[in-house]
Amino acid sequence: MSIRKKKQTAGKDSYFDPQEEKIRFRAKDWWKYLISLVLIVIYLFPFYVIINVSLKSFTDTTSRIQFPAEIYWGNYESVISSGDIFMGIKNSLIITVFVLLVEIVLGCMAAYALARNQSKLNEVVRSLIMSVMMITPLTILVGVYSTMSAIHATSTYWGMVVVLSAFGLPLTILLYTNFISSIPTSLDEAAAIDGASNLQVFFRVILPQLKTVTVTVIILQGVSVWNEYTYGYYFLQKTSMRTITLVIKTYFSAVSNDYGGAAATAVIGMLPLVVVYLFLQKYFIQGTVDSAVKG
Repeated sequence: MSIRKKKQTAGKDSYFDPQEEKIRFRAKDWWKYLISLVLIVIYLFPFYVIINVSLKSFTDTTSRIQFPAEIYWGNYESVISSGDIFMGIKNSLIITVFVLLVEIVLGCMAAYALARNQSKLNEVVRSLIMSVMMITPLTILVGVYSTMSAIHATSTYWGMVVVLSAFGLPLTILLYTNFISSIPTSLDEAAAIDGASNLQVFFRVILPQLKTVTVTVIILQGVSVWNEYTYGYYFLQKTSMRTITLVIKTYFSAVSNDYGGAAATAVIGMLPLVVVYLFLQKYFIQGTVDSAVKG
């Protein structure tokens, strides 16, 4: 049952139905829904292809877009039975977790100093940190590899953690700085009046408010580290140190390419990221909006 409301137009009283107005408004935005549908199809198409390929046998020569006439689970069975996928997930998980810990701890503390101390020196430091984001990691691969090799950091977890943390810290500091700058300094002053030190102010006042932006960092940087390939290819030369991306690479050689096995490995390798995102998506969206608006 609709409720008709009174509306005055040109000195005359008329009635309109709010539900009809809502439907009429949505009808005007049909093109937005169409664009959204097209974008959804574009984004989901690669996932469809890789899942489709993972369900085809090695002898299936049909198009990768065409759904297999008979679903073949042999690719997943061979991937799981070999055990390489679990080794890759373990290595990727260890590296990703430690990189995130380093970036979050150092990033939020550095951002607090930059956001609260408005000085010329801090402006220079902030500019230098942001300029690192303009450097493509691949362009300095040779120099980084030779340095890390000299200190025996290749094929080690800590070597990868140090390198990937260095590349990820600028973005982390930027996100935290924008967020902390929006927090009123009166909170810091009130805590200082109560006798809190700078560290106590940070851990008791500032840090509890960084939950949403921290989730944003976890997802953005976590996905980047999890999918990292180039530095892993050169640094992790031992078979036991292969990450998930390096395990996928083993299915391609000069002799033959096992697309089904590689696709099955990729699908399994994506599952941890999908699960984490499903649990953190609410905070991720809120943190992304807050960092953008408050920046």
